Amino acid sequence: MIIEKVKQLVAEQLGLDVNTIKDDSNILEDLGADSLDIIEMLMTLEDEYGVTIPDDKINQVKTISDIAQLIEDCKK
Repeated sequence: MIIEKVKQLVAEQLGLDVNTIKDDSNILEDLGADSLDIIEMLMTLEDEYGVTIPDDKINQVKTISDIAQLIEDCKK
């Protein structure tokens, strides 16, 4: 499931316990990531799922669910 993979990746990258990350966790406010963290996460996910995320979509990513939905949309 994509959302679980996203949570795992975010936890690893930010040094957090995966169990503390919720689907609606705000990446910047709740999890303490910065814009560079988000870019790195998205690049890793692009490689993982073989998709290309358009640059104009990156700014729309706010929560874990947003990332998972973006990956789903790019796979179509």
